[in-house]
Amino acid sequence: MVEALAKNGKITRKGPVVLVIMDGVGFGKYKEGDGVASAMTRNLDGLYKNNPWTKLKAHGYAVGLPSDDDMGNSEVGHNAMGCGRVFAQGAKLVANSIASKAMFEGNTWKKLTENNKKKASTLHFIGLLSDGNVHSHIDNLKAMIIQAKADGVSKVRIHAMLDGRDVGEVSALEYFDPFDEFLASLNDASFDARIASGGGRMVITMDRYNANWDMVRKGWETHVLGEGRKFTSAHEAIETLRLETKAIDQDLPPFVIAQDGKPVGTIEDGDSVILFNFRGDRALEITKAFEADQLSEFDRKRHPQVEYAGMMEYDGDLHAPKQYLVQPPAIDKTMAEYLCSSKVRQFSISETQKFGHVTYFFNGNKSGKFDAKLEEYVEIPSDILPFEQRPWMKCAEIADRVIQEAGSGKWDFIKLNFPNGDMVGHTGNFEAVVCSMEAMDLQIGRIHQAVMAAGGVMVITADHGNADDMFEHAKDGKVKYKENGEPKSKTSHSLNPVPCIICDSSFNGEYSLDLNENLGISSIPATCMELLGYVPPADYDKSIINIL
Repeated sequence: MVEALAKNGKITRKGPVVLVIMDGVGFGKYKEGDGVASAMTRNLDGLYKNNPWTKLKAHGYAVGLPSDDDMGNSEVGHNAMGCGRVFAQGAKLVANSIASKAMFEGNTWKKLTENNKKKASTLHFIGLLSDGNVHSHIDNLKAMIIQAKADGVSKVRIHAMLDGRDVGEVSALEYFDPFDEFLASLNDASFDARIASGGGRMVITMDRYNANWDMVRKGWETHVLGEGRKFTSAHEAIETLRLETKAIDQDLPPFVIAQDGKPVGTIEDGDSVILFNFRGDRALEITKAFEADQLSEFDRKRHPQVEYAGMMEYDGDLHAPKQYLVQPPAIDKTMAEYLCSSKVRQFSISETQKFGHVTYFFNGNKSGKFDAKLEEYVEIPSDILPFEQRPWMKCAEIADRVIQEAGSGKWDFIKLNFPNGDMVGHTGNFEAVVCSMEAMDLQIGRIHQAVMAAGGVMVITADHGNADDMFEHAKDGKVKYKENGEPKSKTSHSLNPVPCIICDSSFNGEYSLDLNENLGISSIPATCMELLGYVPPADYDKSIINIL
């Protein structure tokens, strides 16, 4: 454990410090399509008017991504808010490992490719096929396929999820068609690479936090068993399923590529399998399906004995997967660990869709508690249905519990995540996003009232933007439109800054009301520590407040 924090001797409050994370809520660049600004948010408007606030960076270099062209995401955002510093994150680590060839010189890559050559078996890649750079990047996959051929692997199969969430909602063919051409350019008498299966990322394989294991079952049957509706190509599958379902890419049903009626890429004993997603939350369940000797969540029907590896270690506590290609960032000395060492009582809550964000990601990609006597985690089960149908999600239930705990006197620090702006934002449904913001605003008003009555401090922020940028815009800033005259929906995160509002029930001049500017969300931990009455660690990023 880390050492206990020193007291700052300046700030004491009767009630708890409550950190409210509005997932996916930023300040929009454009008026058109800004679901946050378009919503009636009387409570937030009042908090901006009556309390000190500032804007924080939540993308690119500020959260450890390769460039400022990279949008932030929930993983890196909660890592930054949990550890108070910026670490090189998955996208950057993987890109560097491939560029330096370190990945291909590592033992795991060599073990998997040697297995293929020795057994004349297939090397399978499973993952999200886009350049969204949140869960994966198509360039990483291409580099691995090229290297596999150079290393003597003769047969490669790709099981590709459609994105439509971190990229355009109907952009799949912009990736799949050129990728098929790329594979064709590599294929020859000694090398055979093909897409073998696919489906929308919100339908198969990429479930998280044990919310809907049926997604993983569908993925297993599609990728491993080759069961499902068959097509001659990914192009045919995508066009046909779009026409039939009217769904956007992330929601398209699964498909299997077949030749002469037979799947071209089932996963068999002796094969090697690489999950090429680098982000952990939506990789853990399919990893468990491959690695567990016994699986209770669904009937695998057949469990092939393969050499399985992930792009990274997705959980440092569970050490899952057992084999991985790139070392993850060594995130240590997190805020929760410091607070436990300082005997600070902590309560964390969200619904299933973001529960791991205020626990696992917040704790540096570790799923356990630092001190069970001082920490309590509460998960409110999420609805299992499209979020545009329930845009309020579970924000009222989360607020109910936070209000109860804030007045109980049991906790010094409470953190919560409202998923609405992100999960509903990803649907591309503008009307639902506006509804979700208004529902969340009602609950923020309730929590604010309770925290002020308890004599506490409420810090409101976000991990990245999303709901603030719901329409696609051209370079000149004009909205792009569909053929039917409707604005083109944007389902990905934004590059926009996010808020930080400090609502202090008992402010008495202990710090300046002029908050520091040009900071990132990694400054949230030092700020919360100071409001709790402690001196932040010397290597933490600068606090948003200046104690006088």
